[in-house]
Amino acid sequence: MRPIQAVSLVMILEREPAAGHLRGRVALVTGAARGLGSGIAKAFARAGVRVCAADVDEGDMEASFHGTEIPDTHLVKLPLDVADSEMFDDVVGRVIDEWGRLDVLIHAAAIMPVISLDDTSHDFWWHELGIHLGGLFNGAKAVRDAMRAQGGGHIISVASRAGFFAYPNGVAYCVGKHGLEGFTKSLAIEWMPYNIAVNTMGPGSGKRIKPTGMTLAQAAKVPEDVRSGWTDPTELGEGFVWLAGQPPGRFTGLCFDAGMVADTVAAEGWDFDFAPGKVTPDPEDMHSRWEWQEQWEREERHRQRPGGGR
Repeated sequence: MRPIQAVSLVMILEREPAAGHLRGRVALVTGAARGLGSGIAKAFARAGVRVCAADVDEGDMEASFHGTEIPDTHLVKLPLDVADSEMFDDVVGRVIDEWGRLDVLIHAAAIMPVISLDDTSHDFWWHELGIHLGGLFNGAKAVRDAMRAQGGGHIISVASRAGFFAYPNGVAYCVGKHGLEGFTKSLAIEWMPYNIAVNTMGPGSGKRIKPTGMTLAQAAKVPEDVRSGWTDPTELGEGFVWLAGQPPGRFTGLCFDAGMVADTVAAEGWDFDFAPGKVTPDPEDMHSRWEWQEQWEREERHRQRPGGGR
């Protein structure tokens, strides 16, 4: 495998509690060329995490991190098409060769075309699902062995309201985001024995961010009064940092709200007293997921007894 070439990023003032939880850990962030993915990568970097920022758009990724500084040992940028399983395996292998471990995978790669089903070709349908669902599948398979060998880790996908509600002219996007939730709930139970937490986290209720499919060049043409209403994605990235700083066995199979977590951290500190209402706008969903996990565990214990059956 080729050696990784380190690059510089912004040296943002580290916040001690987050850095204390995660200092020395390693995170791989996909979809890191712009928007939320870029903000998540920067938030992890300022928490003392060694970060591999990966994206298929190398030009925008270079522009997103241009002019920023961080120790060369703490961030690298690599090209990655998440729909390509061999490429994903190679990136993960290079990260582990360089840093010896991989603790966090953030699946932020996404596209969001506004297109009717009538106008969606078969090829584009599978292209979009290959990013949303194939990217998560490829990523989980790529990090599995390393995380199991080191005793655990975190896989966090970027959630969306489209994973819970329906919108016209976005069937493939809604299917992809709904699929992320199903994948997360199922794999969370499957990988509990390996101490690998699998969760999703949305950008935040009431938090406006740059539209997913908008390039940096397109964003620069948006009127200032519109852009000024977009939340800094690095602030939302702190929600992902908080979740990745939790013991993997504490939360799994759940959906969080990055904006609510970031607001709670700002108000109460990184080690705030947890309550579902502080981290999600839908505490009932979180409770229902916990209840299903508990029911599954009870049923599984029954199945393991002699004569329990399947």
